[in-house]
Amino acid sequence: MRHIAAYLLLQIGGNASPSAKDVKKVLAAVGIEADEDRLDTLISELDGKDVNALIAEGSAKLSSVPSGGAVAVSAPAAGGAAPAAAAEEEKKEEKKEEKEESDDDMGFGLFD
Repeated sequence: MRHIAAYLLLQIGGNASPSAKDVKKVLAAVGIEADEDRLDTLISELDGKDVNALIAEGSAKLSSVPSGGAVAVSAPAAGGAAPAAAAEEEKKEEKKEEKEESDDDMGFGLFD
């Protein structure tokens, strides 16, 4: 991640095609040693490509990946309705129990 971050910083700064030397210089400025193999792979993969187009393509791919609550939302309505109803019943029961507990003392405290 640090290599791609340095690469993108260089591009934002106006360097349209940063070299491995440029990326090393940015990383060295903040005290990070560059991994030669990863950096060479990154530079070779991004050589001649538009980073903005790659980011847009990656975002499109990520949008199809389910994450977190998206799976539950996409469940069929019939399958999702039963657990929701059970959860509501449990909440109602909890509220009733709380009321009953508060009524037990009938307004008198134990040490009043």
